[in-house]
Amino acid sequence: MIRTDALDRLPVREAVPALLSALDDHGTAVLCAPPGTGKTTLVPLVLAGLVGPRGDRPGSPAPHRVLVAEPRRIAARAAARRMAWLLGERPGGRVGFTVRGERVVGPQTVVEVVTTGVLLQRLQREQELTGVGTVVLDECHERHLDADTAAAFLLDVRGTLRPDLRLVAASATTDARGWAELLGGAPVVETAGASHPVDVVWAPPPRTVRPPHGTRVDPALLAHVASVVRRAWAERTGDVLCFLPGVGEIARVAGQLADLPAPSGGGGAEVLQVHGRAPAAVQDAVLAGGSARRVVLTTSVAESSLTVPGVRTVVDAGLAREPRTDHARGLGSLTTVRVSRAAADQRAGRAGREAPGTVYRCWSPAEHDRLAPFPLPEIKVAELTAFALQSAVWGDPEATGLALLDAPPPGALAAARASLGALGAVDGSGRVTRRGLRMARVGLHPRLARALLDGAAEVGGRQAAEVVALLSEEPPRAYGDDLAAAWRSARRGDDGYGARWKAEVRRLTAAVDGADHERSGGPSVGVRPAQDSLLDDRDRVAGLVAALAFPERLARERGEGDYRMVSGTRAQLGEGSALRGVPWLAVAVADRPAGAGHARVRLAAAVDEGVAHRAAGSLRTEGDEVAWSDGDLVARRVERLGAVELSVRPLAEPDPALVGEAVLEGLRREGLGLLGWDRDATVLRQRLAFLHRTLGGSWPEVSDAALIARAAEWLEPELGRVRNRAQLARIDAGRALTRLLPWASGEAARLDALAPERIEVPSGSRIRVDYADPERPVLAVKLQEVFGWVRTPEVAGVPLLMHLLSPAGRPAAVTADLPSFWSQGYRAVRAELRGRYPKHPWPEDPSTALPTRHTTARAGG
Repeated sequence: MIRTDALDRLPVREAVPALLSALDDHGTAVLCAPPGTGKTTLVPLVLAGLVGPRGDRPGSPAPHRVLVAEPRRIAARAAARRMAWLLGERPGGRVGFTVRGERVVGPQTVVEVVTTGVLLQRLQREQELTGVGTVVLDECHERHLDADTAAAFLLDVRGTLRPDLRLVAASATTDARGWAELLGGAPVVETAGASHPVDVVWAPPPRTVRPPHGTRVDPALLAHVASVVRRAWAERTGDVLCFLPGVGEIARVAGQLADLPAPSGGGGAEVLQVHGRAPAAVQDAVLAGGSARRVVLTTSVAESSLTVPGVRTVVDAGLAREPRTDHARGLGSLTTVRVSRAAADQRAGRAGREAPGTVYRCWSPAEHDRLAPFPLPEIKVAELTAFALQSAVWGDPEATGLALLDAPPPGALAAARASLGALGAVDGSGRVTRRGLRMARVGLHPRLARALLDGAAEVGGRQAAEVVALLSEEPPRAYGDDLAAAWRSARRGDDGYGARWKAEVRRLTAAVDGADHERSGGPSVGVRPAQDSLLDDRDRVAGLVAALAFPERLARERGEGDYRMVSGTRAQLGEGSALRGVPWLAVAVADRPAGAGHARVRLAAAVDEGVAHRAAGSLRTEGDEVAWSDGDLVARRVERLGAVELSVRPLAEPDPALVGEAVLEGLRREGLGLLGWDRDATVLRQRLAFLHRTLGGSWPEVSDAALIARAAEWLEPELGRVRNRAQLARIDAGRALTRLLPWASGEAARLDALAPERIEVPSGSRIRVDYADPERPVLAVKLQEVFGWVRTPEVAGVPLLMHLLSPAGRPAAVTADLPSFWSQGYRAVRAELRGRYPKHPWPEDPSTALPTRHTTARAGG
């Protein structure tokens, strides 16, 4: 019996005729319908002909089935149940659903709700989607990577194989113009606002709270959210739906609401927790409603496609979790961000699904205006290995031919393609291999698919499937960080996670049993058929499978709880971890705390070095390494597993080229002072600096930066013969520096003429020129020795700055214009010094006097 009364209350029915017309004319459409209007439930039934265009009468069954793609399993199951209920049926009749590990369909099914991941798998197996007439991409505003990819593949199918395939992009809040352009100029069909009005109550914290940092949320904000829930519970009627960013925050707020009074006054209120890891039975109970008033704490899974019966009030913490990838360390993680305005509208709409409602927003109107309009597309921030494999299997390894709202970042896509190459999933040109096809069909991330297929050949399909199932959905934190211990806990199956784990094990076991275990076309992964104690040792089985999935995360102990991963990243175990002291770890789950330079191990298994070699054999290298370390040259033969040193031996005769590079690195770090700079070398460098500044041209720059940049030129072949710091200090820097002189042009021969080291003064003495200041060289000479010099001496056309000294060698005058000094300054100097040095000549006219190095007596004698 069709529930026409419920269908009549769905506002989207008014937009259905326009939607059908758009599909008839264009084959594609964008449907914008606010939360609670029935776009997820009524529209597919109409498209399948199960109800009339306005939901008021049965229609004629469509000749083709309708696929509805939802971003999450909980939404897919709930949407199918709701549509079946509207038809007076149970799922599996004319409406069914398929999610990972669960398929409820029957021979009469004409509307099938699937997750976007399932849709991708189906498209890869059978691109034409035989028997499917319309695909509805629901909640496309969330911009999940699978949904964007599925849309691109579907548009490709429409353009090449199935021009009759109809596509609908449906959302409550979306970039309608962008989607319309993507769908080839599709019409945009909009429906009326929310089915019931929703009042907004702004409820910011009374005091400043710290913004989210990584996955950390200020406890003061969570305490405030709990207080707002209490306020809403007291001020409003009906159930309260509270949005929080993650499972940990849900548990913390639930603890603070433990004493919330029940409406009747007897005992506490019912506080329920809904998230992706919650048992299906709990999710079903929440979505089924109840007679008692409830508080439902949820993550973003309840933003879309779900009607939680009885909800009249929403409390929104304003936070969400988004994926991020640390490409430098090869670590993926979730980070806490502020919600977008679109997501905030989606959340608020949950309060108006069944009656007028209220949303309490735990931020201010000013903060609301600063929120991003839409969520950040996942393709911009996520790790793209799975996307790259999907694209390669589709036949477009570079994803350049895919119709995507946002192109993948080139760097992230290049890193993903490199990972696929290392896994043997693609060949050198990026085309998918047989091995890659097998990995794609398993329905796992490529790394986990590799672990499943190769691990099955090593330890058997069942055991490989059990460990991979643990890796595909991280176990509860209560299971601890020891993967083998978590495996034992999951096998006991006494909680919701254990039930889901067992269902996934069954799926993966079936998948691996049907796969070809040959590894032709793939790289040697270093595993052998099972022939040792692996089959009897659960710890080592867990370690091997985890190592196959993440070979670059194999880690060797450096200190208590401190490890170095093969990737080079430092990793630390938590205090009290049972894994402390284990020499080698296969790290399955790790993240990097905000602001930290190391990774934090969340889940790992103990392995021995043999397993490490077998799982990461392609990363093993052996070679000579010469480096500048701790202020000296170190030469050694090193065997490595990635960045982890396995063995080290001193190297007596290192390659001169390697030595040269290491010495250059030392010079870059510590400067040119490592060389032997005697007086002559220093003076030569000063003379060259003067000529470079004065004449330029072919005269070289000799600053520290310039000399280090050209060190390979002027220090050859000395660099290759160096074996330690002391030998480096014995290099004659002056002789080496002459290699930079402009010999080819012949200018080098003019060095002594242009910048002489010494100048002969009138007394016959050869006085050294000081070039320490390249702007003005200095000649320091006793005044009596330059009597008779009527012109200021020059070098390279630059007048020398003359420091005229007393007979005792002390400065008496400074001048750059000797004739002017004789005529103006000399008289005062003569008057001051003649009494102090009476034995020295002090002529009245120094410009005509004879120069001398001696006293008056010797000069006259």
